[in-house]
Amino acid sequence: MTVYFIGAGPGAADLITVRGARTLARCQVCLYAGSLVPAELLAECPPDARLVDTAQLDLDRITAELVAAHEAGHDVARLHSGDPSVFSAVAEQMRRLDAVGVPYDVVPGVPAFAAAAAALKRELTIPTVGQTVILTRIAQQATPMPDGEDLATLGRSGALLVLHLAARYVDRVVAELLPHYGADCPAAVVAMASRPDELVLRGTLADIAPQVKAAGVVRTAVIIVGHTLAAAQFPDSHLYSPTRPRPGAPGSPAAP
Repeated sequence: MTVYFIGAGPGAADLITVRGARTLARCQVCLYAGSLVPAELLAECPPDARLVDTAQLDLDRITAELVAAHEAGHDVARLHSGDPSVFSAVAEQMRRLDAVGVPYDVVPGVPAFAAAAAALKRELTIPTVGQTVILTRIAQQATPMPDGEDLATLGRSGALLVLHLAARYVDRVVAELLPHYGADCPAAVVAMASRPDELVLRGTLADIAPQVKAAGVVRTAVIIVGHTLAAAQFPDSHLYSPTRPRPGAPGSPAAP
């Protein structure tokens, strides 16, 4: 039997992938983070599936549930919000399953930053303006950041920054980025991306913090800072340029 780490998406129940929904529908056990995963997704589980809310469980108890389900001959869906590849805490679960020989697979999901970009109606990579996106967080009371990954260091790149788990500390984010991006640098905060209560705040580093505090945003939000957010004057991508050779197109050389 297999444990499936499934990305549930950013919040909207219909943003789970087709593969994720089909996998969920055949698993006899489902572990999910009740505070983050939409309840509507649980309707995809088999009617007699065992549902376990992990919101109040520690890693040992979660692992025990996964192992017990495997030993009982059940496939297990482990639903995580967003995509398992970033800020999902699946690495330590995989490590424990490796140690006891329990097989697992990963089904990707729509990450929060992608849903935030969709809410903003922006492409995060713009020709000649910015082609790099950094996904990061800041050191808080939880796990510290590794050396060299503090905002002051990352900010020197000038790349577009997407910060998870940082809305509560927006003043600190602004203070550390101002020297590198300037007060007029575009900034946005998207809370509850893709959900009915989605909130989008737009501004600059000079005014985004007061907006966040006035709106009472402290969690389930991403902060995006970078010049691509407001880019308007930029060249068209070479991808669709009329000067790009297209073998086989009318008037173009035949493909080899």
